[in-house]
Amino acid sequence: MSVQRFSGLLGWMCTAGAAPLAAQAPWLPAACDIKPGHQLVNSGMQSLRSAFSTKFADQKTKDLKDAERSLTQAVTSGKQEKNPAAWYYLGRYYLMVHDVAGADSALSKAVALAPACKEDIGLYRRNEWVGVFNAGVQAWQGGQTDSAIASFRRANQIYQAEPMGFVYIANLFVSREEPDSAGKKTDAAKYHMDSVVYATHMDSAVKYFRLAVGAASDPKYARDRKDALFNVARVYHSAKRYDEAIAAYREYLAAYPGDVSGMASLAGLYGLTGKRDSAMALYGRVLEHADSASADDLFTAAGSMLGAIPNSPDTAVMDADCGKAAKKKTPALTARQVAARCAPAAADTMRKYHVLADPQYALVAKTYQAGLAKNPYSRDALYNLAGVSYLIGDSANVLPLAQRLYALDPMNRSTLAKLAGGWQLKGKKDSVLYYLTIADSLPVEITVSSFTPTEKGATLDGQMTNFRPKPSAPLKITFDFLDAKGNVVATQTQDVPALEPSASQGFNVKVEQAGVAAWRYKRG
Repeated sequence: MSVQRFSGLLGWMCTAGAAPLAAQAPWLPAACDIKPGHQLVNSGMQSLRSAFSTKFADQKTKDLKDAERSLTQAVTSGKQEKNPAAWYYLGRYYLMVHDVAGADSALSKAVALAPACKEDIGLYRRNEWVGVFNAGVQAWQGGQTDSAIASFRRANQIYQAEPMGFVYIANLFVSREEPDSAGKKTDAAKYHMDSVVYATHMDSAVKYFRLAVGAASDPKYARDRKDALFNVARVYHSAKRYDEAIAAYREYLAAYPGDVSGMASLAGLYGLTGKRDSAMALYGRVLEHADSASADDLFTAAGSMLGAIPNSPDTAVMDADCGKAAKKKTPALTARQVAARCAPAAADTMRKYHVLADPQYALVAKTYQAGLAKNPYSRDALYNLAGVSYLIGDSANVLPLAQRLYALDPMNRSTLAKLAGGWQLKGKKDSVLYYLTIADSLPVEITVSSFTPTEKGATLDGQMTNFRPKPSAPLKITFDFLDAKGNVVATQTQDVPALEPSASQGFNVKVEQAGVAAWRYKRG
């Protein structure tokens, strides 16, 4: 299980923008109502101004040393420890030398003494945060995850009013492998990587997602707050720490009671832990909130429901085991007697399975239908609903669903198998043979592995495969990108080169057009 909008795990691969602060403007004294009020503080401020303004490196070094000496003396032997200006300018000194720990400590004292300076100090904190945060992003993009974690920790130390830094470090911990447990004894600090309190990477990920929740208090980060809280549960879920995951999902649903993804995920855990009645009740609630849910949320919920349904028991194995045991009886049983003894047990097992599974499949079907009412062109939803409809005996809908699927994804053998199966349920053998022949004669098979729509466009990844015994001829595939109403909003052509037998080649199609909700393609 992946962490969500964990958008595959990483949702924010961008750099932060700098605030318009001192580094981009002339030296500015405090924007809040504080004055130096003492010779040492004033001297330190003047040295900082000079260091900021000079063009000469040696003069800047001297001025910074003078500023540190004067301001440190002010808050120690100079009896200015209650003077907010002393701490304010000492904090700005630490920012100029990029000592985030010193800056955090000094600026925290300044705010405590002069609360009116909070906004001004927050701007200076964020300005420092931008550079450190962007260094972490660059380290991450360069594959230097240890350096990235160190940078994000430093960034989070100086500024905690935005969730981005906490989310990045949380995702880094999610994607890391746990170190060898022997490190607990030989190098405990490195083993824990984050804190002696958080013994595993997943615990550290949870810690930072929770910190992201707290940092996203501004309404403009409402979506980030929601995602971070959901990811707390998803981390525990992926680590199979089900009791903690259940508690976290409950916490999430207490804050967002109408969220169908949370309901479906919690219901799936209830099913895994034997709480079937609770699971079914939650699955029912998903449908109650379908009107306010997006198509993607409903598809995700349906997929969660589908994954929670237990596999059908293998009655062939049961029959074989029962038969072996029966044949050991004395006197030996006849084949008819063996069948009479074993068949009812297998039939009873299947009956019990259907009593359990069929209502769940029916809920899955209704949830996919609710999502398809909002986005009728989702290939995966149509594919899954066609399969579920077949399982629950809804034969009237299998063929229409398969035909809709074929209109989107015509050069995929799984699609053609669904279409042939739909005709088989109708008793149309000629149509079955026709589509099986098409599947066998495809010049290449097109398999779309991922579809990622965004606010600004969409990306489609997949594979072209020649499964035939002879080389394929080159051809073109035209991809249409659709909005939720089926209108074409963008088109891209993809060349398919000649492929040797059993050879494959990946493809990546990108469009920059808002409103993309689905895709389809055709040959030529």
